[in-house]
Formats: sequence, C-alpha cells, structure tokens
Amino acid sequence: MVAFRQPWYEGSLERGQGSCVVNAGRVLILDDNDAIRVSVSVYLEDSGFETRVAANLAEAHRALDSESFDAAIVDYMLPDGTAFELLQRLREAGSSLPVIVLTGHGSIDLAVRAIQAGAEHFLTKPLQLPTLLEVLQRTTDGRRTQRREAATRSKTRRDALDPFAGSSEVMKRLADDARRVVTTDKPVLVLGETGSGKGVLAAWLHANSPRASEAIVDINCAGLNAQLLESELFGHERGAFTGAHAAKTGLIEVAHRGTLFLDEMGDLDLAVQPKLLKVLEEKRFRRLGSVRDRVVDIRLVAATHVDLAQAVAERRFRSDLYYRINALVLKVPPLRERPDDIPLLARHMLESARGETVELAADAMRALCAYAWPGNVRELRNVLERAVLLSDRRVLSAADLRLGAGAAGLERDAGPLEIVSLEENERRYLARVLEAKNGRVDECARALGVPLSSLYQRLKRHGVGRGRA
Repeated sequence: MVAFRQPWYEGSLERGQGSCVVNAGRVLILDDNDAIRVSVSVYLEDSGFETRVAANLAEAHRALDSESFDAAIVDYMLPDGTAFELLQRLREAGSSLPVIVLTGHGSIDLAVRAIQAGAEHFLTKPLQLPTLLEVLQRTTDGRRTQRREAATRSKTRRDALDPFAGSSEVMKRLADDARRVVTTDKPVLVLGETGSGKGVLAAWLHANSPRASEAIVDINCAGLNAQLLESELFGHERGAFTGAHAAKTGLIEVAHRGTLFLDEMGDLDLAVQPKLLKVLEEKRFRRLGSVRDRVVDIRLVAATHVDLAQAVAERRFRSDLYYRINALVLKVPPLRERPDDIPLLARHMLESARGETVELAADAMRALCAYAWPGNVRELRNVLERAVLLSDRRVLSAADLRLGAGAAGLERDAGPLEIVSLEENERRYLARVLEAKNGRVDECARALGVPLSSLYQRLKRHGVGRGRA
C-alpha cells in the first residue's frame, strides 16, 4: 500500500484497488506536479487505461499532435498557461476530446467558465482517485457510445443487403473467403465492377471484425484532385493552403481504432499514394501543413474496379503500395456471372421497395435474368425501384421494368439465338444505348445507374463511340 499525504489527495491508495477496466482507452495527464502525474498515471493504468503524461502545455501540444487520446486530465494552473488555453486550442482544431479540469482553487465561477470553455468535468482538490476514475470511465464510455452510434448510422444503408445473397457457387466461395479474412487487421482489397456490391462487402467486413464497435469511415477516391483528397484523408493545419482558415481532422484520424474504407482506390492520386503507404507500414501520418507525425491505428479495406496490376505496369499506381494491399483479395463477381441469384436478389429488393407486396410476372423475371446488367446489383436495384414507383400494379411485367432494347433483343422468341461472349454482349448493348441517347454519355450513365467515369472506361475498353459528355 502506498500512502499519500499531499494536499491534492486525501486518504490512501492501494494499487489495483480501483475497478478493473480492460482496454479502457488512452488518457493524457497534464500537471506540473511530479507526484500527481506519477500517482494518477499508476492508478489509471492499474484500472486498464493507457496514459501519457505532460508537465506543461508545450509537452501536451506535442503529445496531441502525435497521438490520439480518449480523454485528457488537465490541471488548471500550469507553468506556461492555464487549462483554458488548451481548451481553446482543441476547439479551434475542431477536436471533440473530453477534458477533465482539476484545480486546487475551486470556485463556482471557475467551474462555470471551464464548462463554457468546453471542459467535460471540473473536479477540485483534494481529490479522491476513485472519484476521478468513475468520472473518467463515464466520460470515455459516453464517447465510445457516440462513436458506435455514428458507426451504426453510417453503415445502415449498406447493411440492408446481404453481401453474399444468392446460392451460386461464386458467391459461396466469396463468403468462405471473406469469413477467413474478416478477423485479420491486414489490409483487404475488394475487386469488382462498379455497382457489384464492393461497399456492402466492406461494411460486412467491418461489422464482423474485432473493430465493429468503432467507426467505419469511407471515402471515394474517384474525382478528387490530389490536394482535396489529401486534405480529406490526412486533415490540415490552419493556413496550410489558401482557404484553410481552421485546422481540420482528417478521415484517417477519425477512423482511429476502426476501419478506413477507400472506394475506387485505383483512382487514388499518385501524389497521395506514398503517404498512404506510410500509414499502412508505420501507422503514422502528418496533417497537411504540419511537421509532426501522428500515430493512428486503422484497418484498411480498399475497393476498385481497376486492374491494379495493369495500372502498376502503366505507372499509374505505385508497385510498393500495390504489393502492400494485394495480400488478401476478395473478388465480387459481376451480376451477369451469377444469373441464378437474380430472382432471390430481386425479391429481396422488392420487399423494401414498397409497403405492400410487389411480385414479378414470369416475363419480368425472364427479362431480369436475360439482361446483361452492366451496372450490376446497383442497376438491378434502380430498375426495380423505378418500376415500383411508376407502376400501380402489384404484379410487375417486363414492360414495367423498361429495360430497353438490350433486354428486348435477348427476349425475342423468333429466330435462332446468337450466342456471343458476355463481353461482346455488353459491347453491343452499350453501343445501342449510346445510339438511343444520341451519343450523350452523361445521359447513358444516368439511364444505366453507373458513374460517368466508369461508363467512359467501359466504352474505351469496348471501343464503342466517342460520345459527347
């Protein structure tokens, strides 16, 4: 037993006396009194917390610049300022870090000012350490609950569809492979065409991983220039570039202890790729305009429809980053390779499309199964939702689906069936859609329910027209 006779603490403290909390979080302890720093640190670490100590504001700023914390315990009076200056810095940086302020000069006025400045709690000395532990546990538990609620809201839409829906062999293999990698912290690369369900699978990987209680943060790398993408991923300091009037927390930092999902990673700007590689290899990064490294713990799930090996050969993607993320690969098959799954998917989607029961007539189901689905599962969902909205009938016919000339051609009853490859079938279909839209690629993309960039790539691959944007 260690007895304390300091004015900041009354009573005695036995190590391990507090209730044990496993993986309770990381806490910054800021106090200029050596005995307080050591004693509070020892007590909290015996209770399951990780701690980092600082003797003044300068040391605290360096710690906050390089590490992520779940809470801070800060003495009001410090050699180089007060707790209010730290609270102001956190507020300007847009940080939501909970701060517990301690003081030996307690007053109602000071407590009110501390809470107004952004403090989570205000405790006076002499302090009972069990009381501090109880307050700290409530604070970190509340913050963890907020993160869980945010994570739940962010993945609700993708979780609405089972990533392995269907009975085809390709989907069974995908489910088996996904279950083998779901518990690992190594990066996972999800390959598949646009609209095939890569985002749904990424959400499933997070929801069934040890990080499920933390946030999944996703960003689409397509269409963002290097500076904007870097700012979104890594954050920036105030004044880092024109228009950066305040510091910003990057999505990598927001995803700390959770999952970072980079959609369309094949479009990641070359200038950003080495910085992402540093995060994966060293678990460190720097905000834009900062000279200090920050420590972060994330699990990366990346998705792309791009052939990354070809992109590496064409020097559009770094080989070292490619080999770093290519160890665990899951390939989502396009819908045209699993037509037997379409009836189940269609019925599942129709269940949530309208409050009343909606069914598909036999000709409608044949049309769905015969269609090439260049937009994959996303296009199927769009077609069914549109049909439900535009029809008052409870049994949808093929005409209600409005699949266009491509599906009608596949459904014709007269004449011999011309068997061609799926690639050739898609090429012909895209050519007919482009002709029907008078060469307007943007209108084709809207009609097919696919991103404009993806459609351009498909047209280029098949050598179909040049089109007008």
